[in-house]
Amino acid sequence: MRTAFGILFAATLLTVAPVSIGYPTPAVVQKINEWTLKTVYSQPEQIMLKMPGEPTPQRFWYIILSVTNESSQEALEFYPVCQLITDTFQVIPADKKVPPGVFELIKQKHHGSYPFLESLDFKDHRVFRGEDNTRDFAIIWPDFDLKAKQIDLFVGGLSNEIAVIEHPVLKDENGNPKKIFLQKTLDLKYAVAGDEKLRSNIKIKEIKKTWVMR
Repeated sequence: MRTAFGILFAATLLTVAPVSIGYPTPAVVQKINEWTLKTVYSQPEQIMLKMPGEPTPQRFWYIILSVTNESSQEALEFYPVCQLITDTFQVIPADKKVPPGVFELIKQKHHGSYPFLESLDFKDHRVFRGEDNTRDFAIIWPDFDLKAKQIDLFVGGLSNEIAVIEHPVLKDENGNPKKIFLQKTLDLKYAVAGDEKLRSNIKIKEIKKTWVMR
């Protein structure tokens, strides 16, 4: 619980900075007791849903994330923390203000490729070892700032690797800098191109995939 709180606090601290912030880098070689889930993800797509009482459909964005446990452990615990951050300083947590009907539309659309697709409100957080136990998740965000030209999709919970840094301002009871816990997090950076008035034609192109401590 203490570690989880620290990770959440650190994420809150860092998301007030621009998308271009420099994050600490994970270890090149993980320690023997550390793990990272194998991760495959789809290109971001948009989908529309007409809400009752609303004059026009609402737009949402999503990716499909597939995770596989290739570690020596029989099961790993996956607690995803996902955010979309724009270069206009907008921070959007995944699945917040997203009606359940959006996931149902995505599930129907991709049923042939992902017959066991899950939303982020899943109950069993265990990812069992082996390709046969790969799990697929739809990660969904409401539409982001029309003026954004770059976005980062951050996906945490894929690794148990952590780092500890000192808070630049806050002190503990002894006057020492408070400790912040950072977690190895997947950072997917995309360029956004197109006329903001023609939202359905917006093009999103991947710029870079990196792992950061966040």
